[in-house]
Amino acid sequence: MNVVLIHILSESDRLPPSQVEVETLRHTYETNVFGVFAVTKTFLPLLKKSKAGRIVNLSSGLGSLTKNSDPNYEFANFKLLAYNSSKTAVNAITVLLAAELKDTAIKVNAADPGFTATDINQYQGYRTVEQGAIAAVRLATLPDDGSSGGFFDENGVLPW
Repeated sequence: MNVVLIHILSESDRLPPSQVEVETLRHTYETNVFGVFAVTKTFLPLLKKSKAGRIVNLSSGLGSLTKNSDPNYEFANFKLLAYNSSKTAVNAITVLLAAELKDTAIKVNAADPGFTATDINQYQGYRTVEQGAIAAVRLATLPDDGSSGGFFDENGVLPW
């Protein structure tokens, strides 16, 4: 079963943070946070039965508080309150689930696909879908002694 949850950015998403409508924030969190958690919670009983369960949450560098605080960050001008903070929340879910499941075979990580050309950005990204999938695929196929509780792109660890 494949589950895809997508929130397409609207003009309301691009407003300065203080001007974002509560409904925009609510809709984005419904998809990016509550959707991720609901799917994870649904599949967790099956993952616990697995010898090598993997949870890979799709995040974004835009969800990194460290990167968002850096004025030299490549995307420093993208202060999208709803999207960025929803990905920060996904990162928190990742850390907390990894801590809870640390004594199991389940690995929980977050992957940043980079600025990938998809519906969410009207195909303006400079990375292909195949390039964007590299980190997620690697995390989904980690060996038994692989990392858990981290945030990665294809080049390695990213700051929260």
